[in-house]
Amino acid sequence: MKFITTHHDPAWTTVGGEDGPSPHPIARDGQLLTLEQWHAVRETWPAGLRTGVILANTDDVENLAADLPRLALVVIEFPKWVDGRAYSQARLLRRRYRYAGEVRARGDVLVDMLPLLQRCGVDAVVLRHDQSVDAAERALGFFGGHYQGDVDETRPLFKRPADEAWKAGSDEFVNAGAAI
Repeated sequence: MKFITTHHDPAWTTVGGEDGPSPHPIARDGQLLTLEQWHAVRETWPAGLRTGVILANTDDVENLAADLPRLALVVIEFPKWVDGRAYSQARLLRRRYRYAGEVRARGDVLVDMLPLLQRCGVDAVVLRHDQSVDAAERALGFFGGHYQGDVDETRPLFKRPADEAWKAGSDEFVNAGAAI
């Protein structure tokens, strides 16, 4: 997982004006647009530009599905850590729509959320300001494997061959998987 340590990523720029997002941004490489901005310019947006879209957790991923091959980044928003709708958005992007670009979580993102974010297909995060990258990296190593499937391994543990069931886990887990 990639950690964006500042709330300003120099590789991506948002397009704003005096009163919020510019309704018709000028096409440039590395633009990070809101869904509304993207819908306003997608018909005339030049192909080949590195473009990203910010999805509010209330947005329907299906509204972006046809445009996913043109996007290098989709940012999903967590306005509160207790609101899990963005987990579903990430999973839909990866599994249903086979999105291969970067899925980034930002907002009220806590270290405790990282293992599930990773299992849902998020590959980059902007942690909340009071969260530590060191603690986040440790959190990703807490679990060697999972019983249920996820976006990377869809089969539950009991459907996987014993020799591959818990490759990342200890011998104890491999033996437990073989017994199931």
